Amino acid sequence: MLYIVATPIGNLEDLSLRQAKTLTSVDYILAEDTRSTGLLILKIKDLFGLATKSSQRLISYYKEKEFEKLPEVLDLLKENKEVALISQSGLPLISDPGFLLVNHVIKEKIPFTVIPGPTASTTAVVLSGFNPGNMFFVGFIPKKNNEIIKLIRKMLEIKKIIPETIFTAYDSPHRVNKTLEILNEVNPTADVAVAREITKKFEEVVRGKPSELINKSFRGEITLVIK
Repeated sequence: MLYIVATPIGNLEDLSLRQAKTLTSVDYILAEDTRSTGLLILKIKDLFGLATKSSQRLISYYKEKEFEKLPEVLDLLKENKEVALISQSGLPLISDPGFLLVNHVIKEKIPFTVIPGPTASTTAVVLSGFNPGNMFFVGFIPKKNNEIIKLIRKMLEIKKIIPETIFTAYDSPHRVNKTLEILNEVNPTADVAVAREITKKFEEVVRGKPSELINKSFRGEITLVIK
């Protein structure tokens, strides 16, 4: 059985009892970062008073290793081992590894389920204060300027068809000002919310037009909401 398990996006207290029970009871955990996952398991045991299987093993499973590890993981599942897939934070597959595995699990008719939890994209939409009637998640903002321009133009095309659509995306604190500069050139009337460090101690949401947000200092994990 494969369990796709969400993990907290910043605040460990957002972890559910079901997530905790799953992560302490499975035979294997596929993790982007085995070191941080090991620390997470220790915190889970402390917070919930749960014990892990003595034979539980962590398997390094990140984007570059996904194809390489696939046969090993499929063999474990066919042997009726219980396997959990987690990402660094949030829900696996959402701009994180896991699609390749799930695709093959479905083809092989191996049972799987999702243990849901918070994601930064949907949390940021609520924090933005914008009407979330139609939400479009675009993943990570591209690194190249011309690709950002293409993305913004596609957003504008979608808004012509569905005017109330809002867009949410992940960005880097080192590149977010460049994104805002390009947005100001292509769509200066857009309303923007920059959410950072969601659920953490220094959570902050800054709202305004692109021109009002350019050159502000943003640190930590960034989620953009564009209206």
